[in-house]
Amino acid sequence: MDTTGVTERASKLPREPGVYQFLDADGVVLYVGKAVDLRDRVRSYGDPRSARIRRMIDGAASIDVAMTETETQALLLEANLIKRHQPRYNVRLKDDKSYPLVQLTDHPTPRIEITRDPDESATVFGPYTEKGRVDTVVKAIRSLYGLRGCSDHKFAGRDRPCLDFDIGLCSAPCTGEIEHETYLGDVETVKRFFEGETGVLTDPLRRAMHEASDAQQYERAANLRDRLSAVEAFHGEGGGAVISRDERTMDVLGVDVRGESATVARLCSENGKLVDRERHSVSGVGTDEQPANTVGSILSAFLPQFYTERRLPDELLCPELPTDADVTDWLESEGVTVTVPGTGRKHTLVNLALKNARSSSSDTDGAALLANALGLESIDRIEGFDVSHAQGRSVVGSNVAFVDGRPVKADYRRKKLTDRNDDYANMHELLAWRADRAINGRDERPTPDLLLIDGGEGQRQASVDALSAAGWSVPVVALAKGDEIILTEDRQFDWPEDAPQLHLLQRVRDEAHRFAVQYHQTLRDEIETVLETIDGVGPQTRNRLLRRFGSVETIRAASTNELETVPGVGKKTAETIARRL
Repeated sequence: MDTTGVTERASKLPREPGVYQFLDADGVVLYVGKAVDLRDRVRSYGDPRSARIRRMIDGAASIDVAMTETETQALLLEANLIKRHQPRYNVRLKDDKSYPLVQLTDHPTPRIEITRDPDESATVFGPYTEKGRVDTVVKAIRSLYGLRGCSDHKFAGRDRPCLDFDIGLCSAPCTGEIEHETYLGDVETVKRFFEGETGVLTDPLRRAMHEASDAQQYERAANLRDRLSAVEAFHGEGGGAVISRDERTMDVLGVDVRGESATVARLCSENGKLVDRERHSVSGVGTDEQPANTVGSILSAFLPQFYTERRLPDELLCPELPTDADVTDWLESEGVTVTVPGTGRKHTLVNLALKNARSSSSDTDGAALLANALGLESIDRIEGFDVSHAQGRSVVGSNVAFVDGRPVKADYRRKKLTDRNDDYANMHELLAWRADRAINGRDERPTPDLLLIDGGEGQRQASVDALSAAGWSVPVVALAKGDEIILTEDRQFDWPEDAPQLHLLQRVRDEAHRFAVQYHQTLRDEIETVLETIDGVGPQTRNRLLRRFGSVETIRAASTNELETVPGVGKKTAETIARRL
């Protein structure tokens, strides 16, 4: 569409408030805007005021409009449409759930877990800012109350206590070492601790510390002392910090602007206590609606998108007022007090929010530096790949996704691969699977900006060959553990260990490795669980069978004569194995 087409389309629009959308030839929304007068507002695009808007118009094929009764309705509809379509040329809000939480799962025998992606049905506490302290507290809870930390799969398949029971971290409810009602009582005690009753954990820790000291077990006493200190400081750090004595709800916002992106940090208080800390990335800064990269213009885009799906607080503390009068009018009509504090406690809180916003900048810097080094326009989405196996058995592949430097677990995928002890062939199969699904429209995920392979030049080249055969064109780099050298098609990068772009790739690589190993261990557990149920097959015989045949499927396909070739497997045992499998 050219500027003449925009002017012609505008001349047919009503002079009423509403929302307009620029769409490309495929119907993809490129830009959403609101207007007091739709005709005048859309007509203004006939004379683009920036190169960015000119590119948007050049890519547009049509303009769609929706009329509203009031300007406020237009504001809220615009925010909802931006949230739904994430248009390329709008300021876009993306949630950043970077703080750890503690959850007690919704299971008949709940487990305790530190997570950044809690289950919907779980009882969740947090968020907390210091993961190290959370680790210490959860370990103290498990050592005192024996709450399990294993997966539901491992819990269901056990016939004897695991190592956690032996070292005192679990009361082994899986095998009945503790009565179920007693275990649930311990779970309730732990809930009371997270709800603020610190003494249920500090009192027994203090007693144990004094007992260790009296017994001259000074190393143990020192360990308990450190654990006690972490527990005593826990509630002050993780949600109990007093903001004010006012029982009104209050949100504190801080904004860090960097080029065409920004981070908004939100501190939330209820009943005078800090109950939530979170950061949100805002991209597309500097659009037509927000012509300058100012804090006020960013807040004008952030506030309606964020709060149209959430309860508004009684008071908003901001570093600057929103520049859009429609936004301030809407907040006022909703009874929200917007304050820009200059001094005092509230000013300190805004500065604290700003520090929170700035603390996420390394991820943004890392992506920008990485894109610049690789000669790419931008890198928003990275997918990482790794393969895990045990000498060619139970071979699995992982595919993780990071967006704006953060893992998107809903986009994680995993795949069983052909059993073989060939890392290059395994990686080729994994990438061919990903490329084939993308090319044939069987993968609903967006096309990544970069693929990261856990491995060296051999794995990278195998991946490139797989993509080339499938006809999927996505840049590929490899990063192997140890040397930490990034391998591309035509060069190598040996960045300093504190380089943000290296840290970003390492996080993706390490997560792909963790996810692959986790899946591989799950399959190995399933294999051992199946063989453990067969009478006459002990641990040594299981290992011999797996070494000889490689997998349960191969054992299942073997004849009794073939099974008898394994040392320790006689005719009767071979018949039992064949019958059970």
